[in-house]
Amino acid sequence: MMRRLLLVSGLFAFAAPSVALASSSYDPVESQWTDPWAPNSQTQVTTDPALKSTVPTLGDAGFWPVVRAISMYRQIEGWGGWQPVPQGEQLRKGMRDPRVAALRKRLLTTGDMSASEGDQQAFDESVFEGLRRFQARHGLFPDGVVGRGTINALNVPVAERIRLLEVNLKRLSDVAPTLGKRYVFVNIAGQEVEAVENGEVAMRKRVIVGKEDRQTPELTSKVNFIALNPYWNVPLSIATKDLLPKIKANPKFLSRMGIRVFKGWANTSTEVDPATINWSDPSVTSQYRLRQDPSRLNSLGTVKINFPNNQAIYLHDTPVKSLFGRNARNFSSGCVRVEDVRDLIAWLLEDNGGWDRSRIDQTINGGEHMDVTLTQKVPIYLMYLTAWVGEDGVVNFRDDVYKRDARISAPSALN
Repeated sequence: MMRRLLLVSGLFAFAAPSVALASSSYDPVESQWTDPWAPNSQTQVTTDPALKSTVPTLGDAGFWPVVRAISMYRQIEGWGGWQPVPQGEQLRKGMRDPRVAALRKRLLTTGDMSASEGDQQAFDESVFEGLRRFQARHGLFPDGVVGRGTINALNVPVAERIRLLEVNLKRLSDVAPTLGKRYVFVNIAGQEVEAVENGEVAMRKRVIVGKEDRQTPELTSKVNFIALNPYWNVPLSIATKDLLPKIKANPKFLSRMGIRVFKGWANTSTEVDPATINWSDPSVTSQYRLRQDPSRLNSLGTVKINFPNNQAIYLHDTPVKSLFGRNARNFSSGCVRVEDVRDLIAWLLEDNGGWDRSRIDQTINGGEHMDVTLTQKVPIYLMYLTAWVGEDGVVNFRDDVYKRDARISAPSALN
């Protein structure tokens, strides 16, 4: 449950939660690839549910709370900021350590915990819960353990946090005039998508975004159609880097994955028997197009949400659902995978008479490819927010994994 923004013992309490392109055209550089058989080296998962707040991140509802947060953090700066927690071994609940006293002071400064009497060097329940609140609003796994990532976040100076809020205030102000009554917002750094209608969030889902070397771009467009049981034309770069080694290692790879081979990229290109192709030729992927048929193995899953853009980015389903449980979700090749994507497309198709969730499920379960054009195009915003304020003043920060914050020139929001 969210908590209100409070002034407690002279300290502001920043509470935290408890814990396209049309399918008829093909762009050989479009980027997306998921190998359902690939081992995953990520082991850390989160059990925290997606936030339930109906307050949208964009617009006035998101802008003015960031302005207030800047003022609050400046007041903390005026009080002297916070002192770093000394580096060392992990700190856990039940331990007694001199560094716990420093941890308590740090969490008190930003209102993640309240002052308590007793042994200030004891890592008790109040410190544990306060640390989990801090971790949750910083995008860390909320395990209540002071490890390397947590201590690094704790020790970011207040001046840097203020700068980060100002950078993201600039991002919010740039998009505010263009918002409509109904839109989709993807927070790339926050790894969530919001469906917003009449100033309220109708739904919020987790998303998987691009890796550091295959980043999801920022863009604005309008969703124009939904592809059910989509085909996937394998991008040239992915065919070369990811698929070609697998094809060489296992001649049955293409058939196992439901991928067919065509001579060239025209819609009228002829299908070719893979056994007749010399896959050891370095130029082979530039001569042949690989297309994955609709199936449970399709890298786009069962749904593709299309919106025109020159970078071939789209939202889609995925056959690998387990990745949505990860705390950090930057695994894709640039496009955005959406958790429970059928909920989102049902919302997008609300104005399309007859396209309720039952019909969507029935069509997908039938296995046939179908494009459904939206009666009313829905604006979509892909933005990179590394700081924002959620419901009731929850101030959230995320790591700048794409190193984009330094590019933003943001004048001070408050003089």
